[in-house]
Amino acid sequence: MAKMNISIDEEVREELFRLVPPRRRSQVVNEALRKELLHRKREQATKTLQELRKRSATLTSKEIVEALKRDRTSTGR
Repeated sequence: MAKMNISIDEEVREELFRLVPPRRRSQVVNEALRKELLHRKREQATKTLQELRKRSATLTSKEIVEALKRDRTSTGR
């Protein structure tokens, strides 16, 4: 485990100290940070997918079915 010096709003600090017992505060902060980081990773992945979607060709259902049929015919399925 690593120690860090960070700054937090006074209101947040007061609420943390009021609601969370002394030996559980690091655990609560770690949990909250993990949730926020996961949220940010998901947002970043969504943006990446949206950008990829914009750059890729859009196919109709009919075009997809035709491509699958051609592929299956060429591979002997």
